Amino acid sequence: MNPYVKALPLILAGVLLNAFAQIAMKKGLTAVGGMTWDLPSLLRVGLHPWTLTCLGCYALSVVLWAGALNLVEVNYAYPFLALGFLANALLCRWLLGEGIPPLRWAALGLIVCGVALQAFTGLAKHP
Repeated sequence: MNPYVKALPLILAGVLLNAFAQIAMKKGLTAVGGMTWDLPSLLRVGLHPWTLTCLGCYALSVVLWAGALNLVEVNYAYPFLALGFLANALLCRWLLGEGIPPLRWAALGLIVCGVALQAFTGLAKHP
């Protein structure tokens, strides 16, 4: 099987985990009432279940990313990280109720088009 096709699920899962980690961090900060730079506040945030979920998502995304880079070049995989902007916007809207203005939707559409174009370079290289 084409290594680029094999790497795609790893890349996309890593991007989604990374985007969800942002949501988990925001939920953790909101749950504890924010953060200041004193030790009790940092411990309260750092030990909150949402923050630990965030860190777990980051850790798993790194493992998936390593698996993807084992299969493809960095310059092919890295642009997919831009899909995190779209994943994050959709998750923020769905899980946090945040609004997304029309111009941001247009920008996200351009990002998706760019990533799609670069994705075809890997598929064309290894038919």
